[in-house]
Amino acid sequence: MQAEPHTMSNLQLELLKLYAHNVDEQDLLAIRQLIGLYFAEKASAAMDAFIEEKEFTPIDIANWAYEHWRSETRS
Repeated sequence: MQAEPHTMSNLQLELLKLYAHNVDEQDLLAIRQLIGLYFAEKASAAMDAFIEEKEFTPIDIANWAYEHWRSETRS
């Protein structure tokens, strides 16, 4: 059985370009923060679209904080 060769994603390829340069620790931390902010903003936009699509109100959202989603344990 022959294993399939792994291909790198476009993100991995782009990050490899950074490895060719010696990035100091401060720049590395800034890059990590930028990547984190990018994905946080993307998740926030997706949640906003979901809320708008479902026509949830701010009260609906606030009530989620108090809902109990776990199933009850059975004896």
